[in-house]
Amino acid sequence: MMASGMALGAAAQTSPAPAAPAAAALPAGPAKIAVIAFQAAVAQTNEGQRNYADLEKKYAPKEAQVKALNDEVDSLTKQLQTQGDALSDTERANRARKIDEKKKQLDRASEDLRTDGNQEIQEMYNKLASKVYEVLSSYAQQQGYTVVLDISQQQTPVLYANPSLDITKAVVDAYNVKSGVPALPAKPAAATLKAPSGR
Repeated sequence: MMASGMALGAAAQTSPAPAAPAAAALPAGPAKIAVIAFQAAVAQTNEGQRNYADLEKKYAPKEAQVKALNDEVDSLTKQLQTQGDALSDTERANRARKIDEKKKQLDRASEDLRTDGNQEIQEMYNKLASKVYEVLSSYAQQQGYTVVLDISQQQTPVLYANPSLDITKAVVDAYNVKSGVPALPAKPAAATLKAPSGR
């Protein structure tokens, strides 16, 4: 994930799955229900992972710039704190002013990075989500599901679903086959992110 906090999931939080089209009359008999973590499905597709990796590369120089500014502000602040007593009032005021200017630059650069990055992630997610939804819709029809509930929304009414009802992986696999986008090469073990303990 990018240091600025941009994440596909964060952008997706504001983008629910596309609304289902009005359906014809439901078939008689018991409903066949499935659940999907739609936002996770979009993010887990090979295309989603590839596009996100491309965005990370694109924004890496800007992130490095923000980090350098942040390090400079920290360094100047520590210098002022350790040398402050030995400085004249004028020099102390000049250094404080310089730190304030650097902080403003840092705030502007961070906000620009966040805004631009989140906007691109949002656009990327929306385009991909509509394509994944088409595969989901087709898959659900082929499997005879009458209802598919999205369990990735924070306000989901689903409190429990048997894991056998979860079609997230099946839809991701179906999308990957349809898109033809290969999986990204595995990252070295040292670079693999671990889930926080207790989850």
